[in-house]
Amino acid sequence: MATKKSAAVPAAGVDSEPDFPTGLPDASEAVEAIIEPALEMQETARHALEKGVEETRAAIEKGVAESRVALNKVKESAEEAASAFEASFAAAKDGVIEFNKKAFAAARANAEANLEFVQASFGVKTVSDLVTLQKDFARKQSEAVVVQFKDLAEVARKTVVGAVEPLKEQVTKTFKIAV
Repeated sequence: MATKKSAAVPAAGVDSEPDFPTGLPDASEAVEAIIEPALEMQETARHALEKGVEETRAAIEKGVAESRVALNKVKESAEEAASAFEASFAAAKDGVIEFNKKAFAAARANAEANLEFVQASFGVKTVSDLVTLQKDFARKQSEAVVVQFKDLAEVARKTVVGAVEPLKEQVTKTFKIAV
């Protein structure tokens, strides 16, 4: 019997690939056509993200620097205010001590004058001498009390000015800085 050649086996010199319509790209060209724009989009997106991150980092650093400056100003202002209060309290304390010394000195002088008057009144022989002694004592004491009150008023005035001045200076300085 004669052998028959199989139809699946091509004859010598015949093309074995099936015929595709012409004009269609092959698969590798199609993949490259899709990948290139995707890679460009990816690069653009990466660049935009990096730029955004850098701008955000710069803004944060600037904000931190500005916050540090503001914090240092607040700290300095608080320290100056504390110093002003300390100076004010020290001046008030010193003024109160001086006022008390003057007040006690005045009280002591008045008590001594009263004792001298009482002792002198025991030595008078007539009522008219006692009246004259009383009149002189009252005049001297009135004059002494006026001087004592003026001294105490001056000490009080100096104390108030001394206690308020550091605070006044600090408030003035603070408002000049703020404005």
